[in-house]
Amino acid sequence: MGGRHRLYRTVKESLVRAGVFAYRDRRVRKRDFRRLWIIRLSAACRERGLRYSQFIAGLKAAQIELDRKSLSEIAIADPAAFDAVVGEVKAALQLTA
Repeated sequence: MGGRHRLYRTVKESLVRAGVFAYRDRRVRKRDFRRLWIIRLSAACRERGLRYSQFIAGLKAAQIELDRKSLSEIAIADPAAFDAVVGEVKAALQLTA
């Protein structure tokens, strides 16, 4: 532990290890954010009487091309706009059923 800033071999090992973690975690961060957006959307949909999977299927049926990030932001910041999106989704689901 104490040699990581002094001993050349240990410094080199620490830098390689840090690089590996940085490379891996740049990808993990993307996964974590997508999980967060899905959890937020799922909660917002359940409040409005839909399951997340139904909501996503309805988005495709209604040809609404908003990504999960923007949908979760809308659900938090502007519930009225999200209600409008859910209304469109429900209408599209009834047409396909």
